Amino acid sequence: MASEIVGGAALAPPTAIGVRRGARLRQLAPFLPAAVIIVGLFLVPLALMFAFSFWSTDENLDVIPVWTLENYQNFFTNPTYVRTLFKTMVIGTGVTIVCLAVAFAVAYFLARYVSRQWARIALLVIIVPFWTSYLLRVYSWQAILGERGALNQVLVGLGIIDEPSLLFVYNDFGTFIVLVYLYIPFAALVLYASLERFDFTQLTAAQDLGASPIRAFRHVLLPQIRPGLITACIFVFIPILGEFLTPSMVGGAQGLLIANLLANFFKNALIPEGAAVGFLIAAFVTVLLIVFRRYLRIEDVVVRG
Repeated sequence: MASEIVGGAALAPPTAIGVRRGARLRQLAPFLPAAVIIVGLFLVPLALMFAFSFWSTDENLDVIPVWTLENYQNFFTNPTYVRTLFKTMVIGTGVTIVCLAVAFAVAYFLARYVSRQWARIALLVIIVPFWTSYLLRVYSWQAILGERGALNQVLVGLGIIDEPSLLFVYNDFGTFIVLVYLYIPFAALVLYASLERFDFTQLTAAQDLGASPIRAFRHVLLPQIRPGLITACIFVFIPILGEFLTPSMVGGAQGLLIANLLANFFKNALIPEGAAVGFLIAAFVTVLLIVFRRYLRIEDVVVRG
């Protein structure tokens, strides 16, 4: 490449390293807005929360920037906090299992026995209620499960119970039911997308070769839809860790989860304590995503839906 003459002085042509660096910067330019969003809306708040979690408050509830592990120690030594965290994990796991079981049955039936056109209509029917407000749907379940709700009225009318009961609301059971209702569509959509691309003749071929239906299911079907199963687990379990409205409205004082505990800290201006709980939840979610990523590749999600 010839040298350019600027102001009577010759400029050396750009080096190969400079050309490659410029090309690399142009390739990375489209990712700049995403990087700004991730840094500004995720990494910076997470770093601030991490710093606050090691500080403390005085008697006036003013934050004191004195580094201490007291907030974490108080959380793990308080039986109520530990019990709330454990209960959240148990309910989240139970809801995930139920959602996967019900959603898999629905998705399997639609993918194997229903035409694609009618299957998509059925999926549309499943998600139509979710076009309404989240708050409205939770209020509706509160009216269904409440003491004077539709469920109690039916049970009293059938003579199963003598008087309206609070068994279905303001406890963990009510929270569990509503969470299952809220997250089944997410699991159903993901599993249907995986099963829709599965060749069901493989199951018939496996049984023709001597495999039992259960063995064919375990060794032929499940490995091929594993990305869908893992993605469904992510879509159900992780959001439950941040569920606040459903436990507070349907579960009441007995059905509160870890997100309600976190909100109570911030309501009472206990910012460092709340930051410690929030960072623990964020760290746990990060570990879960790392574990899931070991069994789930991005190309699997793209190829299998």
